[in-house]
Amino acid sequence: MKWVTREKVKVDRVACPWLIKKFVDPDAEFLFVPADRVAEVAAREGAIPFDVPGVELGHHEGRCSFEAIVRKYGIDDPAVRLLAEIVHGADVSPDLYGRPQAAGLKAIAEGFRHLGLADDHEVLAKEFVVYDALYAYCRAKTAGAGEPARSANRQ
Repeated sequence: MKWVTREKVKVDRVACPWLIKKFVDPDAEFLFVPADRVAEVAAREGAIPFDVPGVELGHHEGRCSFEAIVRKYGIDDPAVRLLAEIVHGADVSPDLYGRPQAAGLKAIAEGFRHLGLADDHEVLAKEFVVYDALYAYCRAKTAGAGEPARSANRQ
């Protein structure tokens, strides 16, 4: 399936593709376009729009697009829920959860924007490892005593 959002990705527009690839659509293809072209490209390509105003998988009720995807696709993983709170804090003001890791994630996302990477696809390729590591951290924090942490890959 194709997914489309605004170009020049940052926190939520990197976290959402990571979440989609790991928990919703392993074969997802992402399109990054100017904000004013998202609806047009979504219609033409049959793509699902995310993290743009006025779409189902966007910001609603003070929550970020990552949280909208978790809700829509019924992702019931305690580590993903914790990660959603961290992403929220890095992306949305006011922060509803106060997770201290959010400030670090925001700084990392800002740093990626200053690396001079070729395009949004290269940002995703490099930054997904950050989300893999953060998800592993969240799994460790939410794992019950003696329970092994599950893999994020559903493939």
